[in-house]
Amino acid sequence: MTDSTTNDATNTAKRATEDMASKMTDQIKAAGDTMRKSGERIAETGTELGMRLLDQAEANTREAFAAMRAAAHAKDVAEVMRIQSDYMRDQSKRAMDQAREIGELITSYGRDTIGQMTNKG
Repeated sequence: MTDSTTNDATNTAKRATEDMASKMTDQIKAAGDTMRKSGERIAETGTELGMRLLDQAEANTREAFAAMRAAAHAKDVAEVMRIQSDYMRDQSKRAMDQAREIGELITSYGRDTIGQMTNKG
């Protein structure tokens, strides 16, 4: 091998190594960006979930106090029983709706996170 051939082979190998290192660096940066975005989404979802739960607790408390006020003003035991029955029926429906809402939020979050981690979101 001549010196020129050796230099050409060395330069070619050096360029190939630099190209491979550059591609690996780009892939690592992309993976880091994906993880950062997923982390941000986790924080946003945690905040949103916490606020929804607080809103639901506030609504439940407000409805409970309204029922207690109505029962306190009832004219007889039959009216108290009707108020209590109505409250329990409404609270059961509210609890199911709230559970559905939280379940949908968590499901949506899961889909978003998986999509981001697989670069489909």
